[in-house]
Amino acid sequence: MTRTGSAAVALMWMSVAVAATDAEKLLLAREAEFAQGVIEVAEGVYTAVGFGVSTSSMIVGADGLIVIDTQVDPPAAEGVLTAFRQITDKPVKAIVLTHGHGDHTGGIGVFTAAGDPEVWARQGYGEERQWLEEAGLHVYRARGVRQAGFMLTPEERLNNGVAQAYWPKRGGAAFDAQGRPTHFFAERRKTLEIAGVRLELVAADGETGDQLYAWLPDRKVLFAGDNFYKSWPNLYAIRGTGYRDVRAWIASLASMLAEEPHYLVGGHTRPVLGQEAVTEVLTNYRNAIASIFEQTIAGMNRGLTPDELVGTVALPPELADLDYLREYYGNVDWGVRAIFQGYLGWFDGNPSNLFPLSPAEEAGRVAELAGGAEALRASARAALAEDPQWTAQLCDHLLALNPADPDAMLLKADALDALARELLTATGRNYYMTVARQLRQRAPRPVKAELQPDPNPP
Repeated sequence: MTRTGSAAVALMWMSVAVAATDAEKLLLAREAEFAQGVIEVAEGVYTAVGFGVSTSSMIVGADGLIVIDTQVDPPAAEGVLTAFRQITDKPVKAIVLTHGHGDHTGGIGVFTAAGDPEVWARQGYGEERQWLEEAGLHVYRARGVRQAGFMLTPEERLNNGVAQAYWPKRGGAAFDAQGRPTHFFAERRKTLEIAGVRLELVAADGETGDQLYAWLPDRKVLFAGDNFYKSWPNLYAIRGTGYRDVRAWIASLASMLAEEPHYLVGGHTRPVLGQEAVTEVLTNYRNAIASIFEQTIAGMNRGLTPDELVGTVALPPELADLDYLREYYGNVDWGVRAIFQGYLGWFDGNPSNLFPLSPAEEAGRVAELAGGAEALRASARAALAEDPQWTAQLCDHLLALNPADPDAMLLKADALDALARELLTATGRNYYMTVARQLRQRAPRPVKAELQPDPNPP
């Protein structure tokens, strides 16, 4: 289903079934950021939005094109290339990949077929995924499906906060690029001269360690990759990631500011146009991340645990109220927890947590305090309307006691759906709703009694 179709279905469903929550209204309003089209950013520079889930840009040179990022899959890339061909039929001379995430690289093959281009990336391209795969850790794929909401219906999956609700056409292989970079750079800054265009590639650690930004000095255009998009960023992705170096991310944003760009193209959402607007946005973005980092480190030095930190660390109001810093995609709390883990590891400093009871042991004792498992179940059910988080946590105790408890599975599913509808962060909403769906599918069904023959037939 297309973005427009998905949004229309969601709105119809909400108008008939249930009123949209404030979070859902904000997410639906984001659809304007993903309206499909090609935007002329500067002379000879065009950015395609709304074809897949990321942006793709085209720089028109004297005798060819430079393409920045190649979409999530071939169908999205073909849509972009078709739109670009309405502007120029020059061959693709070079492709720049801002980082190795598949939502930016899945359409490489479509663009390499439109010429014989050099494909540029930073040394260490794809290191995040390679690190996971080399360890034999594949669970991030299943968690990624939950985060992305691929198992959800259009009514449930409104969008992904920084992108339309897009279902890749190649299933689980959607993020496997059909092609790889042919050229890498290891220095901090690499200058390319291609098709009469001077383009500078700059190492810029942030969302990934292989991230770069591309700087077009003659036209003052900066292509930021996923170090910027119009949302609080994913300092941590709930699909599972290693530590993303937040201090380096802040430094990369400062480097972008130092270029004094007039135009800013993010990895997702529509470009920011005009020097004053770009300077303001990048400054606030950098300051917001720096504020959360500094507050977290200060709290850690006071001995606060991650659970305590998320209750005290927050964006300053003048930044929190900016739409491009709302938690559409990333979440401040998750970033705080990631910073703690990145610097001090799993131990929160509370000695009770050095060797805690197992979930089953703790659940048994909580049930005993509550007056038995059925009393615990009654408390969980009673909390659902007002406190679904407590319901979910009590259901975790019930499931620790009996992993096949169908009532606890279904009750937890209801709690997760309720939590999802109040959460602005689309990735968390998707994760809640997907696990709720999986719990309902997994819950044992009542076994129908087999009909026995009548011992006294008429």
